[in-house]
Amino acid sequence: MIVNVSEAKLSKLIDLVFHGEKVVIAKNNIPLVDLVIHKPNGRRKLGVIAGEIEISEGIFKEDEEINQLFYGQNDKNLS
Repeated sequence: MIVNVSEAKLSKLIDLVFHGEKVVIAKNNIPLVDLVIHKPNGRRKLGVIAGEIEISEGIFKEDEEINQLFYGQNDKNLS
């Protein structure tokens, strides 16, 4: 199917391509582009920054000062 730009109804054409129809978009009856289903370039690459950052061993330790900011004074510090 060849469709001129001036006549193109994009949602209809997308539906046709999705269901297997070959669609060529033309200008003045000269084919310009093929409308095709998107295909990803490849698999996502995980671990792109591996080895680039360093995480300290104490990252999950609680900080008493921060706990006090969130929860207020604990019973030990009240006099």
